[in-house]
Amino acid sequence: MRLLYQSHSPYARKVLVAAHEIGLAERLEVIHHETSPTLRNSAVFALNPLGKVPVLICDDGAVLFDSSVICEYLDGLHHGHPLFPAEPGRRFMALRHQAITMGIADAGIAVRWETTRRPEAFRWAPLRDGHLQKIEATCDFLEAHLGDGSVIDIGDIALATALSWVEFRQVYAFRDGRRRLAAWHERMSERPSMMATLFAGDTVDTAPTTDSSTGDSHALAMA
Repeated sequence: MRLLYQSHSPYARKVLVAAHEIGLAERLEVIHHETSPTLRNSAVFALNPLGKVPVLICDDGAVLFDSSVICEYLDGLHHGHPLFPAEPGRRFMALRHQAITMGIADAGIAVRWETTRRPEAFRWAPLRDGHLQKIEATCDFLEAHLGDGSVIDIGDIALATALSWVEFRQVYAFRDGRRRLAAWHERMSERPSMMATLFAGDTVDTAPTTDSSTGDSHALAMA
């Protein structure tokens, strides 16, 4: 299988961490692609009309996109502990945590547009602050509702990768005043799946000197 990836995307990293956790990372050829709303990547658009990664090209040629869809597909390819629990109570709590923590990533990216990526004259501080309030409220919620971490599910992976991205991009100091959340993240960050998929690189919003649409294979470095 081929995974169109971006080494600084929280969504793409979620997929690769999941693949490591369930023992499927070696089955993935990981191909780095730079994507941005302001820089069209034709190779990605040819597979995903949203022009975003991650994109999974399955062994049978089927193309899947959105990290949550890809993770659930991969979870059906192994016989170990499922990341998506079957029991309804645990399943919907895992899905809830996945959704709320992907919201952290969404809000964090919006913050970055209003602090770094948008031309300074067009940045809007009230919009930045509104998105930061979402992240703050979500981190407070998680501080009060975290599980013991004894069993890893898709919600845990989504949370670990989202918080790592927030820290990587210095969007929000989620550790401040949240001892449980900080300690939980430290434990997750030490897992082999997280150590093997560290964030790297800067966002590219303008055309580079070389053709970014071709992508560069990083199967060994990123797997």
